[in-house]
Amino acid sequence: MEFLYLLWLGKPLWMWLTFIAIVITLLVFDLGVLHKDDHEIGVSESLKLSAMYISLGLLFAVFVWWQLGSEASGLYLTAFVVEKTLAMDNVFVIAMIFSYFAIPRQYQHRVLFWGILGVILLRAIMIGLGATLVAQYSWILYIFAVFLIFTGVKMMLVGDKEMDIANNPVLKFLKRRMNVTEELHGSDFFVKKPDASGRIVRFATPLFLALVLIEIADVIFAVDSVPAVFAITSDPFIVYTSNIFAILGLRALYFALAAIIHRFHYLKYALSVLLIFIGSKIFVADLMGWEKFPAAWSLGITFAILGAGVAYSLWKTRGTDHDGHDGKAVIAE
Repeated sequence: MEFLYLLWLGKPLWMWLTFIAIVITLLVFDLGVLHKDDHEIGVSESLKLSAMYISLGLLFAVFVWWQLGSEASGLYLTAFVVEKTLAMDNVFVIAMIFSYFAIPRQYQHRVLFWGILGVILLRAIMIGLGATLVAQYSWILYIFAVFLIFTGVKMMLVGDKEMDIANNPVLKFLKRRMNVTEELHGSDFFVKKPDASGRIVRFATPLFLALVLIEIADVIFAVDSVPAVFAITSDPFIVYTSNIFAILGLRALYFALAAIIHRFHYLKYALSVLLIFIGSKIFVADLMGWEKFPAAWSLGITFAILGAGVAYSLWKTRGTDHDGHDGKAVIAE
């Protein structure tokens, strides 16, 4: 059993295997027990699932504290909160993709579930690459920091920008290179049917196209979120586990958030401030002569920024409907 204590990316192999076993168990339980049959997930079920995933994510923080200490646990919690909040923008995009392809709610969980498998693999590749670069070239953290500050300022100034799904180059490429059906075929990603010449060939359905675009959207968002977490800690174990636990919970919460996402319209300004803060920490630590920015301060300031953003957004959007219109005005009309 000695091989279980071999170090891999700075941590004993058994710690990585424990995390992987937890994730696999959750995915099997989710698909094989909770969602064995396709059904529409309501707000109540979504909130219960999300509460379960958040609880497990917080319990894992206890595991990190037990094995690595209070500072590592604080860094994990900060990374977990930051990743979950930054992924909120992903909810907007996922909702737009489902709306464009007219995916019924009963099939949306199937797309999100299989999308999670892609996220787990893609994030592992990106974080592994980032960890290797940071280990060999520590100065790259300063590049991450500047990138985060620039992204935060840009997010604050640019404002809303709708995603043009119809003109997405990946979607156009897939439609040129693949046989694609115009209509859904239940929960199938692929079906066999006659083509123009009468031959039976495999066709991709809009469900598969939605899955591909959601995976690409996650890669795009990871370009922001992965450097943000590396700016908090360069420990690959904390970076990866916090990322995956946050995303697992967010996908479960999607069905509740999609119904009230308009209430968080102004949260992007808090996210922009958060990115600027995370990017500036490394420079503040250097100016103050600290080895690193205190983990407890980082967690507290992160909660303060997000709490203020949520409160302001809820206050500004009070009395509005799903489309952002004033409910009283609509009734009056």
